[in-house]
Amino acid sequence: MTASGRRLTQQDIARMAGVSQTTVSLVLNGRAEGEVRISPETRDRVLQVIRETGYVADPAARRLVERRNRIYGVFTYEAVFPAESADFYHPFLVGIEECVEEAGCDLLLFTSAKAQQGERRRIFSAESRIRLADGCILLGRTIDREDLSRLLSEGIPFVSVGRRDDAGGPVPYVGADYPPAVRALVERAAALGHRRMAYVGAGQGPESYADRLRGFAEGVAAAGAEGLHLTTADGLFDCGATVVFAEELADGVAIAEAARARGLDVPRDLSIVALGAPTRPVSTDIDFAGFRIPRREMGRRAVELLTHVLERGDVPQELLVCELVEGSTLASPA
Repeated sequence: MTASGRRLTQQDIARMAGVSQTTVSLVLNGRAEGEVRISPETRDRVLQVIRETGYVADPAARRLVERRNRIYGVFTYEAVFPAESADFYHPFLVGIEECVEEAGCDLLLFTSAKAQQGERRRIFSAESRIRLADGCILLGRTIDREDLSRLLSEGIPFVSVGRRDDAGGPVPYVGADYPPAVRALVERAAALGHRRMAYVGAGQGPESYADRLRGFAEGVAAAGAEGLHLTTADGLFDCGATVVFAEELADGVAIAEAARARGLDVPRDLSIVALGAPTRPVSTDIDFAGFRIPRREMGRRAVELLTHVLERGDVPQELLVCELVEGSTLASPA
């Protein structure tokens, strides 16, 4: 503010620094224009005046120059704040918020895309405000392919958290590299002497489920073991498997409880491997063997990749390593 209470302008800064208003604008936006070159001394003088006066560039003017709002959006296909999902999504959101703050941008959570009864949220609706943000990060185990296709065709910048199959073109994403993590766990089970292994879970639908099952099948084949795929735990205790790979941690808990109810010891009579963090409400103190999904790191990297999309127009696709967890539920069979 000036002594009269008037908001400072670039013209005021230029006058105090003894430079032109164009020079102030170029310094603020961190670039040169045409053949104009700003000496380090001049740049330092302008920045010193800005620091001393506490000047803040007019947001509207800054947006016109950059053609960006410096707002990153987050669209979630499932509610992320109810207690049953908070534990799973919280690390993603922490990573996103941290990185957006470091970038000096604001974060906008889109909540207006109401789902009809029995249907999932959709990005595009009569109330969609997705274009308010410079770009958007998509969160959800399953993301609508029509939404992805339209985002790509309309050139709306976005990055998906989680690997996605092509949707009329390659989809920018950062995901967890599930197949090698599951293969490593199968290899560990085989080294302990397990020859008949079961996978319990859908193994299809979300790409993350398909990736887990693919890793299991590849690991079993490489180990020369026998692998069974059961979509539910029905029949598990009659199939002769000595180790079970549970797609969902909640299923692992249910299997452990059912095994103990039958008088079976975990892991001596039945080993259990949980393939990831809980996505459904479950309470347990079991220290499962498995792996850690790098959720916080994925959130941070999604922001960094969205910045690349905005600045370069490329289509980044990255998978982050899952850290194996030894746990206490995988041991040699009796």
